[in-house]
Amino acid sequence: MYDLTNEKTVKQILARHGIVLSKARGQNFLINPSVCPRMAQVCGATKADGVLEIGPGVGVLTAELAKVAGKVVSVEIDKGLPPVLAETLADFDNVTVIEGDILKTDVKRLLDEHFAGMKVAVCANLPYYITTDILMMLLESGLPFASITVMVQKEFANRLCAPVGSRESGAVTVGAAYRAKCEKMFTVSAGSFLPPPKVDSTVMRLTPYETPPVPVTDEGWFFKVVKAGFNQRRKTLTNALQAGLGITKDRTAAVLAEMGLPATARVEQLDLAQLAALANGLRL
Repeated sequence: MYDLTNEKTVKQILARHGIVLSKARGQNFLINPSVCPRMAQVCGATKADGVLEIGPGVGVLTAELAKVAGKVVSVEIDKGLPPVLAETLADFDNVTVIEGDILKTDVKRLLDEHFAGMKVAVCANLPYYITTDILMMLLESGLPFASITVMVQKEFANRLCAPVGSRESGAVTVGAAYRAKCEKMFTVSAGSFLPPPKVDSTVMRLTPYETPPVPVTDEGWFFKVVKAGFNQRRKTLTNALQAGLGITKDRTAAVLAEMGLPATARVEQLDLAQLAALANGLRL
């Protein structure tokens, strides 16, 4: 079994397969031996469960997941890495590597084919450049993931887990808060990677809700209102929603007044329940 946290070993394996790390795909491989075992533990999978991994790289996290879970399916977009993974994960018979783009994958079909009857968690070291797209796809899929444990850029984790209604929050914060409980688990320094990125990372865990924590009449409309507000967050909601959705200032001001809020309110000042009430009021 390879020590995939050993920098020399990883470089030798990659060189043997003619692999060059791609900055464009955010390929920074973990070489800190304490990180992946902690991630595998945090995801909460047991031998009765399955784990979906995205972007396994050379398999350092995959190996730790295979030790705790009953089955691991890893989706890798880099066509050069499956042969590497066949070598590094040869000792595990409960791992399946699928070559493909997770954003173009029928995830429901994947779960049905590989994890029938199993509770499934997601665990991944996500590339920074596509973190938001992948997380939102997973959360919006409506699939019954037990948890989604991911390593992301520290700044992104702070924004995603910020309280809705704070200056740090954004549209992605609202989207996550509506669909899941977000927890920051631990920080990973830049020196834990090969090559080291310019920023630190955070491992966070999202636990999807069976039922959203606030009542929303029309989810599509709710997120249009949220996005329109945050697209021009420096403006008042009356101005932002008129510009983004064509809603008159008077109409927005009237709904805000019914909620006990001034017409000068900005989107970042409203908590999740207030955003839901605003969208519901404007939809009537």
